[in-house]
Amino acid sequence: MNYMAAIQALLYAAGDDGTSIGVLAQALELDAAPVRQSLGKLQAKLAADPDSGLAIIEYGQTIKLATKPQYIKAIQTFLAGNVGHHLSQAALEVLAIVAYQQPITRIEIDALRGVNSSGALQTLIARQLLTEAGRKEVAGRPILYATSAYFLDYFGLSDLTQLPELAENTQATQEKNQVDLFYSQFQAALNTNTNDTDSTQESQVNK
Repeated sequence: MNYMAAIQALLYAAGDDGTSIGVLAQALELDAAPVRQSLGKLQAKLAADPDSGLAIIEYGQTIKLATKPQYIKAIQTFLAGNVGHHLSQAALEVLAIVAYQQPITRIEIDALRGVNSSGALQTLIARQLLTEAGRKEVAGRPILYATSAYFLDYFGLSDLTQLPELAENTQATQEKNQVDLFYSQFQAALNTNTNDTDSTQESQVNK
């Protein structure tokens, strides 16, 4: 196995919360020392590669994959919507889950969706639709996410009570179709509330 490539893949999967040497070692079934050695090589390789926009950063015991600071302006422009004008299906799914389940961690969102949600979360935070709401008091203290005040303005809601209540359903069905349920109910709220907004607000929803 190419351990440097495996570590990069694991750091990508860990997303904004990052991970630790211990967790990487467990996933790779290695001792911590060789993982630390491979991580150092990967860190140096990415830093020296002018064709890579990624870097590995460490703070405390946490290690994460991040973008190099020199590309921050291009990233901000992209996430602000000057390149991508519409919220993706993935971003709307994440937004719906957070709207109904907040505060919630990325790992909990990933568990509901079955895929990594880091990219969608970054987009929503960059567009100020979501905000960090502290950390959950569990091992690793993962970041909690919640909707922002701008979220309400963006979708023409006066408060979160205007989101429709989730339909009653059996526990088994809810576990199987929870993401679809959040998404469909969220879409219903958007359709209801954006009908009463002016054309400028309607244009904002599509950004």
